[in-house]
Amino acid sequence: MNTGYRFNDERERKSMGRKWNNIKEKKASKDANTSRVYAKFGVEIYVAAKKGEPDPESNRALKVVLERAKTYNVPKAIIDRALEKAKGSGDENYEELRYEGFGPNGSMIIVDALTNNVNRTASAVRAAFNKNGGNMGVSGSVTYMFDETAVFGVEGKTSEEVMDLLLEADLDVRDIIEEDQAVIVYAEPDQFHAVQEAFKNAGVTEFTVAELTMLAQNFVTLPEDGLAQFEKLIDALEDLEDVQQVYHNVEFEE
Repeated sequence: MNTGYRFNDERERKSMGRKWNNIKEKKASKDANTSRVYAKFGVEIYVAAKKGEPDPESNRALKVVLERAKTYNVPKAIIDRALEKAKGSGDENYEELRYEGFGPNGSMIIVDALTNNVNRTASAVRAAFNKNGGNMGVSGSVTYMFDETAVFGVEGKTSEEVMDLLLEADLDVRDIIEEDQAVIVYAEPDQFHAVQEAFKNAGVTEFTVAELTMLAQNFVTLPEDGLAQFEKLIDALEDLEDVQQVYHNVEFEE
């Protein structure tokens, strides 16, 4: 098992730190726009619940969404409303879409959306790219440089303690690192529920992060003017009603 807190070289250590910095940056952005985020979670919960049973114990996709919603402090009323809508007469049909594109200086961006109007969403995403120094790419032009990853963040435990509880559950994860007084676990996407259960069996029920995400394999830094333009592009994409997630490979300095 890769314990995560002993890296082969400093470059690998810095790479994991950059990944965590990007997750923090994305989460901080969402925390600063709570009403918009809550509305998007409402749609995501509804769609996940409609895919199967509106019960997280029998619907794993829904369980992932609800765990992530918890880390963003989504009010119970919004969650309950989305679940009730899925159980009842809600008949809205949403499609899951993924767009790929490029920002300033060759930066790479992935945009995930849920929409009931594909033409509207495609047009809006393309306009956001075009108006903010970016351009759309074809399918597969960006995602090959990202890895789908399960990420958990916990406080109050050391990396050694986390490693022990994962070993006890016979889980071999990608990495375990300590950052910002928290322990971060990077795991394979299909390990999400097993890692979650291992933590909960060890008495850990609160996570600072618990989600499936797309992490860049390599990062780029932008000059000051390029970074300002890039931030405008990301803001424009995240402001779109149908966009649920935006991932990128730009390193934000702390």
